[in-house]
Amino acid sequence: MGVFDIVGPIMIGPSSSHTAGAARLGKLARTILGEEPAAATIILYGSFARTYRGHGTDKALIGGLLNYAADNPLIKQSYNLAQEAGIAIVFQPSDREVAHPNTVEFQLRGKSGKTSVITGMSIGGGQIIVSQIDGFPVELTGDYPSLITIHMDTPGVIANVTHTLAEAGINIAQMKVSRQLRGADALMILETDQAIPTPVIDVIRAMTAIKIAMAIPPL
Repeated sequence: MGVFDIVGPIMIGPSSSHTAGAARLGKLARTILGEEPAAATIILYGSFARTYRGHGTDKALIGGLLNYAADNPLIKQSYNLAQEAGIAIVFQPSDREVAHPNTVEFQLRGKSGKTSVITGMSIGGGQIIVSQIDGFPVELTGDYPSLITIHMDTPGVIANVTHTLAEAGINIAQMKVSRQLRGADALMILETDQAIPTPVIDVIRAMTAIKIAMAIPPL
């Protein structure tokens, strides 16, 4: 156990799981959406559903969607600030059983009309895991620079992407690939030791089988 595990993160709010972790989940969800949200339906499960108002989880989730870090004092005003930004927020507590008690699902619509559904968990000490993106199972912590691709499930795609990263001197720390159907779309997440420069992302985006490629900076 390290010092961070004992004293917890620097944060606004009373709980590392219910406020710091919630803010990080909201911020990562916004980053995955890739633009400022216009509307968010936020479904809460387990402990989040039971205590979200008392622990400030609702304010922290909104603050994250506004791109605030967990220690930003503006989180206390996040309802009003979201309204001023034109972001419609709806909370829906659910009694459905889930694997982890601090689970949230973001149903997001961006200013351009882009949509994304992102599920994540706050696992303690301000640490988080995003477990699903648009129906694909993933495992994204926000601790590393990351590359997310949606690509056609065809031979050679993964090799081409990893070769491009290797040529740029970027080391892969972790990799997860998932698909819904054989030969359909697949999703890949690569967590890396170095930030991925924009020119490298552009090369990956230009690959024939790549539909979406986005760089996710660490939180």
